Amino acid sequence: MNETLKRAISGAVYIVLLLTSILFSTESFIVLFGIFLLIATYEFSNLVKINKLLSLTFSFILYSVIILISFYKTETENYFNSILNEDIEIIVNIDYLYIIILATTLIISTKCIVFLFDNTQEISNISKYLYLLGYILLPFIFIVKISFGIKDYNPKIIIGLFILIWTNDTFAYIVGKSIGKHKLFERISPKKTIEGFIGGALFAVLGGFLISKLYIRPNPDFSEKSILIWVIIALIVSIFGTIGDLVESKFKRIAGVKDSGAIMPGHGGVLDRLDSVIFVAPVIYLFYQILYYVS
Repeated sequence: MNETLKRAISGAVYIVLLLTSILFSTESFIVLFGIFLLIATYEFSNLVKINKLLSLTFSFILYSVIILISFYKTETENYFNSILNEDIEIIVNIDYLYIIILATTLIISTKCIVFLFDNTQEISNISKYLYLLGYILLPFIFIVKISFGIKDYNPKIIIGLFILIWTNDTFAYIVGKSIGKHKLFERISPKKTIEGFIGGALFAVLGGFLISKLYIRPNPDFSEKSILIWVIIALIVSIFGTIGDLVESKFKRIAGVKDSGAIMPGHGGVLDRLDSVIFVAPVIYLFYQILYYVS
């Protein structure tokens, strides 16, 4: 089969599967990204040479527990508060759990950025498992979490986020290939250019504007802020999505492979497709929290 046709078919299947699971139900969305997490964990374990069974078991248990606790937030809080000693003035709030998870993820994300600029070609075993936790596992939890917005599951949020990522990636490639002359990070990704990065960011901002006006129907109380919010999200996607892509490229370069896997013909592995969104998701969640408390 022609390579371009193979790439187009596998890409179309991926998009249809993604959109169907997001739109069908909360459960289908959570299950699909749980499957994506396990595949990404397997691929990452291959890249950095760590125990696959241990990594998969750890990812499955932690993802399942945190998502179930979050999904049944009220019931979980009421249960733990009911069994606490009445003399102890403690109120269990699941939101505190996400603060801890977010702090952990951002610290490890910072470590990833330092790792990106570091010239070392070796990763310690402790660092490998830290990267598994903060670069792979916890970001998947935030992908699910941000899809709930302030209250209930809202598929438009995650679809809008993927549209921005696809827009940024597509136009960064087109602009970079057309007029790109200055390398962005040649040592890690020789094909990325500064012109491509700027072009992708500009089109992502345009995409954020159009999503706000044509796709997202905001609460009337926040309608004036909607454009600004989605433009900021577009900029976050452009900056941190590119960093996420480069970080994964660094892991692949050390491993000496072109793709993280081969599950998607012509595209590589799941990690190749989701490297941007997993780095962006925790930052978007942080932005949502700041926005919520400021508002």
